[in-house]
Amino acid sequence: MTNFSGLKLAQPLLRAIADEGYTTPTPIQLKTIPALLDGNDVLGVAQTGTGKTAAFALPLLDRLSKSGEKSLRNQPRALILAPTRELAGQINDSFKSYGRDVPIRSAVVFGGVSIRPQIQALSRGVHILVATPGRLIDLMNQGHVKLDKVEVFILDEADRMLDMGFIRDVKKIAAQLPRQRQTVFFSATMPTSVQGLASSLLNNPVRVEVAPAATTAERVDQQVLFVAKDKKRALLAELLKNREIERVLIFTRTKHGADRVARHLQNGGVKSDAIHGNKSQNARQRALDGFKSGHIRALVATDIAARGIDVDGVTHVINFELPNEPESYVHRIGRTARAGATGIAISFCDHEERAYLRDIEKTIRQCVPVVEDHPYHAVDIANDPGPVKRSPQRKKQHRGRNNGSRRGNSQGRRQAA
Repeated sequence: MTNFSGLKLAQPLLRAIADEGYTTPTPIQLKTIPALLDGNDVLGVAQTGTGKTAAFALPLLDRLSKSGEKSLRNQPRALILAPTRELAGQINDSFKSYGRDVPIRSAVVFGGVSIRPQIQALSRGVHILVATPGRLIDLMNQGHVKLDKVEVFILDEADRMLDMGFIRDVKKIAAQLPRQRQTVFFSATMPTSVQGLASSLLNNPVRVEVAPAATTAERVDQQVLFVAKDKKRALLAELLKNREIERVLIFTRTKHGADRVARHLQNGGVKSDAIHGNKSQNARQRALDGFKSGHIRALVATDIAARGIDVDGVTHVINFELPNEPESYVHRIGRTARAGATGIAISFCDHEERAYLRDIEKTIRQCVPVVEDHPYHAVDIANDPGPVKRSPQRKKQHRGRNNGSRRGNSQGRRQAA
């Protein structure tokens, strides 16, 4: 089976797929779509950029369109949970695109914007609801959403959901779902905590895995540049003189760091913007739209905000700061080399980040090639392998994050959604 026509999808869906220019299913689609059409639960382990949204969207649209059932006021028949606003919006866009020729209504709800239009959309009736956990619980508490008619429940990017502290919200939502349902669970990585959540939600699932957990895209050319911390912005400006870096996603560890880098680039004549949790939803959407259209050349992002960025044509990813979780490195560089293209991932590494680099190389099971041919190459950092054990600073960061997750103040989580 090498094309979509062999997947037994409804003809209107096949037309929409063809209109989008897709002819050959990706491996995750080939494995997932038949299992879902047969009514099975699915546990999918797949990185971003593998086509997993279509893998669950197409069989869901097929199921709902063939049932012929009308949409109900405030009672969706399918629920998709996503960890970020951007990802939720893009998933809903995919449903509208693939379902353009079928009478299926979808809506998306997330925080950071007025709740009133979302209440109105639900009251008109929707078959499919895409949501972030915080806003969905707000709507449930106000009586605007009931989940007793949900036939299909899809949890996307489950590992990031847990990283962001949404575990209690997810369990609270799942408790309101009918026991008899089809459940789809996607995660890029499968740590013990994610496996436990999957076991509690899934019933005898078909496991679909297209790449080993925490591997990096084969088409990404990875590089590391050793540089002193105070020289990073100068090095970034130097790199961006290269016009081959057409559309670049730049990662920082903090929101304030993202703003500082974006301002530095903008002042240097590089059209840029930042996207992170402190930005309003409208500001985040403007930045993302500008990046997609090419008006913005460089988008500076934190890990949480970037998880929902699905933009073709990202030529480069630059890790201005290495993540303190190696799995985040995998997610970051997966933003390039999408849809069959190639891409380049460049990482800056200072003294404090040496331990992070070693953990990343252990996780991806390969050494990242070192590039010395740049004006700020730091020989002392290159020759220093860093501490064998996790640095005290890194322990502090991990301890703070874990405590924050346990406290889990719902208002903070909802704003992040």
